[in-house]
Amino acid sequence: MPLRALARVDAAAIGRNCARLRDVAGTRLCAVVKADGYGHGAATAARAARAAGAEWLAVATAGEAAALRAAGDRGPLLVLGALSQAELPDALRAGADVVAWRREFVERLPAGTGVHVKLDTGMGRLGTRDAEEALEVARLAAQRGRLAGAMTHFATSDDDPAFAREQLARFESWLSGVRELRPDVLAHAANSAAALGIPESRLDMVRCGIAIYGLDPFQRDPAAHGLEPALSLHSYVAEVKPAAPGDSAGYGRRFVAERPTWLATVPIGYADGVRRALTNNADVLIEGRRRPLVGAVSMDNITVELDAPVERGAEAVLIGAQGRERILAEEWARRLDTINYEVTCGISARVPREVA
Repeated sequence: MPLRALARVDAAAIGRNCARLRDVAGTRLCAVVKADGYGHGAATAARAARAAGAEWLAVATAGEAAALRAAGDRGPLLVLGALSQAELPDALRAGADVVAWRREFVERLPAGTGVHVKLDTGMGRLGTRDAEEALEVARLAAQRGRLAGAMTHFATSDDDPAFAREQLARFESWLSGVRELRPDVLAHAANSAAALGIPESRLDMVRCGIAIYGLDPFQRDPAAHGLEPALSLHSYVAEVKPAAPGDSAGYGRRFVAERPTWLATVPIGYADGVRRALTNNADVLIEGRRRPLVGAVSMDNITVELDAPVERGAEAVLIGAQGRERILAEEWARRLDTINYEVTCGISARVPREVA
């Protein structure tokens, strides 16, 4: 019998997506592999991205940087997130560059640490809004550490490019002062959506996360950008039984048969990442056809309605392709009123990853 739940990860697809993004951007690629490679496996994504020409990798935490080094990565690495005093030593031991926007943080760094100074141009999270303060931090980094980069982070490149362009203008105005300190400073701002949709934002490097995994930053269809989904989610039919009118399935009797039908039990649930909000609100591919998920999504099982019995052990595909049919992570995201990032990041560690 197949595994009860399995995520298949196509490392070659990640590589092809990285190559595609490098070609489109025409500049350096930083592959973002935080959050365990958006659920795909950070080490797998890192190896595929490096092989496809990604010069840089980025993570969010010191622990993620340490894990990549333990997995054998030795190339340029950037920690994007805030680092507490307790976390900073792990980032430094990993030989990672760090992001800074406060003087006191740079003063704690040992000489030679690569620093990327962050100006908050509109995201409103990390970084300083004060361009003069950011310039002073860059000056200090040039004196005490190693001024390696200048960066910002777009808030709306996927749905409001006009505001992203306003952010870019603020950044470029500030960047001119940073370049007086170091003319060859690595300037980067574009995420996946900007790398694909705002050509002038590509600068010296693009930081692509969602797109390297073949997921659409615009929440539509990755194929429109020449991207290939790298992850599929599989289970199997564990049980098949008839249901008469009035028979129900699952907790709360959220499905009650109105006519004679068949039900398949598929042993995967919300503990695996199949969100409970998909109750009566999703399809599953079985024998190359879409079948409706019926009844409540439980921790370990879902039920699927069939028009005729199928073999026990038949493959069930929740995300991915089977025959001519496909279900994208973007479809789940629309049904859940969320984004594809959350869909793949939400596939739990209980689900093994099989790398192709």
